[in-house]
Amino acid sequence: MKLVLLSGGSGKRLWPLSNDSRSKQFLKVLESPAGEPESMVQRVWRQLEEAGMTGSSYLATGRSQVESIQSQLGSHVPIIVEPERRDTFPAIALTAAYLYSIAGVSPAETVAILPVDPYVEASFFDTVVRLEQTMEESGANLALMGVVPEHASEKYGYIIPTSAAPGEGGYLQVSHFQEKPDRVQAEGLISKGALWNCGVFAFRLGYLLDILQSKGLPLNYEELQKQYKLLASISFDYEVVEKEEKIVVQPYAGFWKDLGTWNTLTEEMSSNLVGKGVVTSDSERTCLINELDIPITVIGAKDLIIAASPDGILVTHKAESPRIKEVLKSHEQRPMYEERRWGHYKVIDYVKYDEGNEVLTKRIFIEQGKNISYQLHHKRSEIWTFVSGEASIVINEKMHTVKAGDVVRIPEGTKHAILALTDVEFIEVQSGSELVEEDNIRITLDWEDIELHQFIS
Repeated sequence: MKLVLLSGGSGKRLWPLSNDSRSKQFLKVLESPAGEPESMVQRVWRQLEEAGMTGSSYLATGRSQVESIQSQLGSHVPIIVEPERRDTFPAIALTAAYLYSIAGVSPAETVAILPVDPYVEASFFDTVVRLEQTMEESGANLALMGVVPEHASEKYGYIIPTSAAPGEGGYLQVSHFQEKPDRVQAEGLISKGALWNCGVFAFRLGYLLDILQSKGLPLNYEELQKQYKLLASISFDYEVVEKEEKIVVQPYAGFWKDLGTWNTLTEEMSSNLVGKGVVTSDSERTCLINELDIPITVIGAKDLIIAASPDGILVTHKAESPRIKEVLKSHEQRPMYEERRWGHYKVIDYVKYDEGNEVLTKRIFIEQGKNISYQLHHKRSEIWTFVSGEASIVINEKMHTVKAGDVVRIPEGTKHAILALTDVEFIEVQSGSELVEEDNIRITLDWEDIELHQFIS
C-alpha cells in the first residue's frame, strides 16, 4: 500500500502567518512530545514514522511548497511536484502517473490519499492501513474513511451510508454525500448513521490509470506534467468520487480534528503565547502568536486571536476568525517570510519607485552546511552585508571566504552561490527593474557541482 499526502492550499485561512509559500501545515505553533515547536506536516510525518509507514509514503505538492517541505522534513522525503496549482483531481492524476511511470508501482497496488494536516491520534493510521483490506473484502473501486461524528457540525461534509448491513470488516456501502449542511440537516444525517468526510480514500492504482486513459491523458509522469495546464481544475470528489457507484466507507471512531481556522488551531496550542509579548491573566481565552521582533502586550481582552508576522497583523474574535479568507479574497501581497531548503528569509522592506525601479531588502539565514544554488539574475543587482557567521561564496567561478562585517556586490549577470560554513545571516538588498522569482537563473544546485565551476582565489 502506498500513502500520498496532499499538500496544497492558498494560505489565506491562517493569515498573516500563512501565505502562498507557507500554508497552514508549515506553521510551528504545535508542540512535539519533546517539547519543541512542531508544524502540522512535521507532526503527521512523525506519526507516520512511529507507525512504520514513511517508507511507502509520498508528498504531492506545488513548486512553491517544495522547499518548505524539505526545510521541515529533510531533502530525503519523496515529493511529487505539480508544475502549477490546480485542484485535487489533477494533483491525484499526476500522482498516479508518477507512481506508475517513475516509482514502478504495480497497477494492482492500493493507494491511499489523505490531507497533509490531519490532527489525529495514532489509531487514525491503523484505520488508513485497514482501507487496503476493505478494498479486497468489498470489491469496491473506492474505499473512503469517515469519522464518527461527535456532534452535529456545519463545518464538514457528510458521507451517508445505505441501510445495508456492515461488511465483515465494519465497512458500509455509500449512498450519497452532503456538503456542509445546516445544523438541523446535520442532526438528521447523523440519525441515519452519516459520517464526517475527512478527505481520506483509497483505490487501486490501475483504477485511476484507466480513468486517465479514458480521458486521453498520458500515463507517463513527464508527459502529463507537460499537459498539466490543460487539465480541468476540478476536485477529485466531483470528477471521480460522486460518479462512482461501487464505493464503501470505513468508519473511524477515534480523535480527529480539522485545524483549518484560527479558533480550532488555537484550541490545540499548548500555550496562549507564542513569540515576544505579554498576555495578562484576565485576557481569558485570548491567544497571541507573534513572529515579529517587537513585543505585543494584550491587557484584559477576552476571546481574541492576535497574530503578527512580516505579512501583517490580525486581531479577531475567535468565533469570527473563519471569515478571514473572505475578507482577504482580493488581497494580493508578496510573501514577506519564506522557509527554504537551506534556511529562511524575512522581507524587511520593499519599495517601487515612480520611474519603475524596485528595491527589496531581506534578512537571510542559512543553516550550517547548506547552500544557495549557483545562479545569476538578468534584471537585478544585489548587495550582501554579512551580519554573523562565516561562509564560502563563489562569484563568477572564483571562491572567497566571508565573515561578519564583509560586504559583497553582485552586479546583474554575475554568477554567484553561497555555502554556510557556520550558521550565517546577511542582509540582501536587491535593486532592479523587476524583482521576480523567474529571474533566478539556476546553473547548478549541489555544492559539489558548484565547486567544479570555480577555482580558488
